[in-house]
Amino acid sequence: MNPTRLDEMLSDLDTDGYLLDASQEDANQLYLSRFTGPDPFLTLYADGEVHVLVSGLEYGRAKAEATADTVERHADYDYEYGGREERNDMYAAFVREKGVESVSMPPRGPVGTADALRERGVDVAVDANDRLQEVRAVKTDDEIDAIGEAQRANEAAMRAAEDLIAGADVAGEGDDAEAGVLLRDGDPLTSERVTEEIEVTLLRHGCALDETIVAGGTQAADPHDRGSGPLRADEAIIVDIFPRSKATKYNADMTRTFCVGDPGERLRERYDLTERALDAALDAVKPGATGADVHAAACEVYEEAGQPTFRTDPETETGFIHSTGHGIGLDVHESPRLASGGGELEPGHVITVEPGLYDPAVGGVRIEDLVVVTEDGYENLTEYPRRLVVD
Repeated sequence: MNPTRLDEMLSDLDTDGYLLDASQEDANQLYLSRFTGPDPFLTLYADGEVHVLVSGLEYGRAKAEATADTVERHADYDYEYGGREERNDMYAAFVREKGVESVSMPPRGPVGTADALRERGVDVAVDANDRLQEVRAVKTDDEIDAIGEAQRANEAAMRAAEDLIAGADVAGEGDDAEAGVLLRDGDPLTSERVTEEIEVTLLRHGCALDETIVAGGTQAADPHDRGSGPLRADEAIIVDIFPRSKATKYNADMTRTFCVGDPGERLRERYDLTERALDAALDAVKPGATGADVHAAACEVYEEAGQPTFRTDPETETGFIHSTGHGIGLDVHESPRLASGGGELEPGHVITVEPGLYDPAVGGVRIEDLVVVTEDGYENLTEYPRRLVVD
């Protein structure tokens, strides 16, 4: 956590403190408390200090894990197994005990908690801008290292996927399997089999993921189709892996598009065009540029080649039909946005850059690198090569 940036971002809030009521699944909560509580708990930031309130069950672990100035348990407020009203009394007492009479809460904070505090005389304001998300967007060196470590695991998993795909045989006309289907040990190579290899590899490298994308053929023309069934030669296979470190909870993200056999002229042209769009977008990444600038750089490459984008046709269902990228950290999708309207990039932003082209008649192509914005440009955290045809 960057306390100076946190104080700066919260300085104009007209409240005494900032309150979170959430579990570790809320990235703001994990960022502020550094405690992996599976059930919701309270974290209060006030006067430059972090205060955590947990159940007795989690008290010992919270004292050891949380990066908080104080860690308290429900029993400290004469509550452990009472009802809802008693719990809300405890919440109000916890806040007031820190000298706080007013708090800000994020826009998705529990309405019940906010209303209960108001009923007990604690003023609650909604931080509509979700300032903690903006604080989290600029990473410290330690956070960048954690993302880089997750990316190394990602690349090991991508290598396992590519090796499995590249080593496949292709069923011929005389085989029992349908002609053109990829085979491993005589059996069809499916999206599910490649996904399994990816996820097992990630586990061996201390990461986890349960929404891998391995989509071939027409499935690859839908950017978020996870893929299913046999993979085929001469078609694009999009592999998109976005693992989360089990230790640090930071994410990585990378996409590659592979083809076994002959991609054909149209697919190869789309791949080359997407690689050019990626390079153009990367060239636009620097402090002071906006996410909109980076997105525009990718769009211009496609548009000059006659491909539709949402800029030229907001209703198109083919072409470049998503943003160019997004921030990454404790959430796999967070600020900043590389899209129309995307704000200014700052050193420490870690972003994906992932242009793509989609058409059911051809398939889909997407190439994605993970980079950190530096003082004079960017550093690419992705070491994995780009190549379409694998064998």
